[in-house]
Amino acid sequence: MPTGAKNKKKYTYIWVSAIILIFGIFAVYEITKRVKGGTIVENDRMSVSSKNTKVGFVVNQGEKRKVPDFSFYDQDSVLVTNKDYLGKVYVVDFFFTTCPTICPIMTKNLVELQDTFEDDPDFGVASFTINPRYDTPSVLTEYAEKYGIMDEDWHLMTGDHEKIYELAQQGFYIFASEDQDAPGGFEHSGMFALVDKNGYIRSREDEFGNPLIYYRGTITEAQGVNSDGETQQITILKEDIKKLLAE
Repeated sequence: MPTGAKNKKKYTYIWVSAIILIFGIFAVYEITKRVKGGTIVENDRMSVSSKNTKVGFVVNQGEKRKVPDFSFYDQDSVLVTNKDYLGKVYVVDFFFTTCPTICPIMTKNLVELQDTFEDDPDFGVASFTINPRYDTPSVLTEYAEKYGIMDEDWHLMTGDHEKIYELAQQGFYIFASEDQDAPGGFEHSGMFALVDKNGYIRSREDEFGNPLIYYRGTITEAQGVNSDGETQQITILKEDIKKLLAE
């Protein structure tokens, strides 16, 4: 092979190698940007653009997730079951009345939803205490009065300790546990779940078609963004409730 041809081929290899190196560095940079908490993600799943407005079903192993059967007593000592919510769109949360941290914010956000949909009889809220030993119906009644809970379809429920935790962790996959080192003695998620009129768990989808699954309940609309840079999701929750009410 002529010397000129050899040199040309040599320089071609050099340029190809340089391009591969540059592309590799860029790809690593992009992947690094998307690594959060040790997991590679394509998008911040808890940050959904307002352009993504579809409220899909939450699917587990090919099956649409449905609210499991439950039966607890509410603040009026009335037995309430999941069947009482059929035909209603409702929001689910897990809380406790002596919570010194996120529960007051969560409850205020739920009151905001109550007030927004006060004229719609097909809207409700299901709140389950994770401290049923203390949160008796009378204690829950006082809590309801304190926060202005007036909707007859907002039930603050208490009952068997094990069944409530089973409902949280296995029914809704919402974290809750007793922890003496945590403020108030309990550790739990501040997320809200959204349920449609047929008892299916629903959620807004992100731009990739993946369900958000839960909505942040610990940031108010007025606050907008918390100190960790997380945005409030009460606005999109309101939008999604309206869509399900119209179904």
